[in-house]
Amino acid sequence: MDTKIKELVHSLGPKIIERRRDFHKHAEVAWTEFRTAAIVADTLTKLGYEVLAGDEAVAADAMMGVPSAAVLQQHQERAIAQGASPEWVSKMTGGKTGVVGTLIFAKPGPTVALRFDMDANDAVETEETTHRPFKEGFASVNRGAMHACGHDGHTSIGLAVAEILAVCKDQLAGTVKFIFQPAEEGVRGARAMMEKGVVDEADVLVGMHIGFNANKTGQLACQIDSFLATTKLDAVFTGVAAHAGAAPEAGRNALLAAASAALNLHAISRHSQGPSRINVGQLAAGTGRNVVPPNAVIKLETRGTTSVINEFMFTESVRVIKAAAAMYDVQVELKEMGGAAGAESDRSLVESLEVTGRRLGIFDEIIPRCYFGASEDCTYFMERVQQRGGKAAYIMIGADLVAGHHDLRFDFDEAALSKAVEFIAAATCDMLTA
Repeated sequence: MDTKIKELVHSLGPKIIERRRDFHKHAEVAWTEFRTAAIVADTLTKLGYEVLAGDEAVAADAMMGVPSAAVLQQHQERAIAQGASPEWVSKMTGGKTGVVGTLIFAKPGPTVALRFDMDANDAVETEETTHRPFKEGFASVNRGAMHACGHDGHTSIGLAVAEILAVCKDQLAGTVKFIFQPAEEGVRGARAMMEKGVVDEADVLVGMHIGFNANKTGQLACQIDSFLATTKLDAVFTGVAAHAGAAPEAGRNALLAAASAALNLHAISRHSQGPSRINVGQLAAGTGRNVVPPNAVIKLETRGTTSVINEFMFTESVRVIKAAAAMYDVQVELKEMGGAAGAESDRSLVESLEVTGRRLGIFDEIIPRCYFGASEDCTYFMERVQQRGGKAAYIMIGADLVAGHHDLRFDFDEAALSKAVEFIAAATCDMLTA
């Protein structure tokens, strides 16, 4: 099987890079990945997968940080103008851009789920002449959207693996599910797909990332530590405006309520069972120097090394915010804008993946443990699978980086793409071979 996979990867090599560059050129940010998702859905359908999209793949009431209907409509129209299938785009109305492709093999066996994220960053890509995407003509044409984290590569990898497994289907047993997730940036998309039940039948789930802390081509890391659970929250305070000189007692000061909340949020006691974080990153308020501020908003996030620790920080944050609003007699509305769970990879699955990596002989270094130290909402899928008795792991495929992730000069060594495809295809076939 390894030889066949290697031959298929070699033949697909140019297509893998071509797709990555096409997705890079037509970057789409969270919940607006209409073109990308339509291409994914169409490709999977042609390969013989059962494809779910739109309401079939995304729970609308669990979507977080979704743009307005007008903005979504503009992006749908742009996606169609850039070559997306109108039928698929229409199915994804409302920003429901998640796609699931399922292939059931003839023989019984486990269900293996593979997750790939599709969205770009809210960033304006550099036009420096030394920047390869700009120099070679595949820099983003959608201003304000840039693949600065490698998700264009992830999507291309996922489609190539899907094609290889479709070719090898007669030699496989069980079921494979490809989960193409929107809105990873801001950790907004996984929960809506998880709550739709897309991984409820999975015995194994594997997520992946190019680069990050495996920043050399030829590296493989299968034991990723220190995911931070997180909640992203907006608190919108509404008070009463009044003349600050003539009638200050008639006003209700939303700015002071927000400021009080911001200060006291940072005074929340830290948790004894692991690191916790809180940050108020933005406070905006008021209308004028001589007006009691009737409006204010703070944007904050909590984090913890486990879901339990993050839940403590979140619960305390809500208490502090509501108390500040009550103290200044203003109203407050809380909006959850994103989130991720804590997670740990299953050691037995990690060991199995490392065995595959060594056997293939395509990696120069297998990193024993790799620190993550940030949030990634693939953890929602991992947590759900593990809670239901399955196993999950998150891997990193090393890639030389021109600049760090989320940098407007970001680019990576495309040689990592074929290595990722070969490894993930081989590891999945190992789990699905009768």
